[in-house]
Amino acid sequence: MAAATPTPKGVSQLKDKLLKPALTSHFLCEFSPPPGLEASSTFVRDRVQSGFVGANYSIRENQELITLSCSEASLPGSSLATHEINNDYTGVTERHVYRRQYDDRADFTFYIDRDYLIIDYFENWMSYIVGESAVSNQTNRNYNYRVNFPNQYKSDGLYITKFEKDYMGRYLQYQFINAFPISINSIPVSYQASELLKCTVSFTYSRYVITKPVSPYQTAVTAMSEREQELRNAGYNVPEGGIDLDAFIRNNPPGTPPTTGTTTGATTQRTTPRPRPRTRGQVLGYE
Repeated sequence: MAAATPTPKGVSQLKDKLLKPALTSHFLCEFSPPPGLEASSTFVRDRVQSGFVGANYSIRENQELITLSCSEASLPGSSLATHEINNDYTGVTERHVYRRQYDDRADFTFYIDRDYLIIDYFENWMSYIVGESAVSNQTNRNYNYRVNFPNQYKSDGLYITKFEKDYMGRYLQYQFINAFPISINSIPVSYQASELLKCTVSFTYSRYVITKPVSPYQTAVTAMSEREQELRNAGYNVPEGGIDLDAFIRNNPPGTPPTTGTTTGATTQRTTPRPRPRTRGQVLGYE
């Protein structure tokens, strides 16, 4: 491929290319537990009975709380390990790749709720990893534990989803393989001016996988555009800017002939009356 040749760029081109940057404040994180921490496990039941309600991730409120409370995260990175070769060509040093190295950890910062459910969840995940039994037994000076097997406490359900504020197009989804929490940072408290209590949890993992699914919102908008085209093909006068489906349904009830004249997206024009869809979902094809 030839090198780029300098050419003048118009303002419209610059706006189209440069004025659509990705922003840092639109992301979601999900922290699904490993099989050993499912709601049916004896460990989770014992912890919930001891007051650690946040240990039960199967409760939808807990899932939403953990997802929405994650205020900071980092998209993971990787590097290539190379081997240096000096003797193949005189005066030339070559490097050949032999391994891809992933970051050894990912940090997530959370706002702590007043019931401390965030701390419940991650503290109990780490307790399960090292095989800690009932809380009442841990005060014994001769207390001991046995760490669980890795396939019991590692999870493939850790995700970071990066999207933009218009929810359009495709978004980035990072899935962490064999992830588990490796540390919970100390949380300072003070009698000085009150601040939001935050907690940083560090995860380690084997690798990550990136996918780019189509945004569900983009799928819905595409379906709406296709449906509008179907209405045009059926003889309706749908404006190029799109039809107001709510107004269309309101002004064209089922079984009534379409109105004639200039259309604004709320009225239509057709020669042969046909039944009209009764709900927005029927127009879009969802019902």
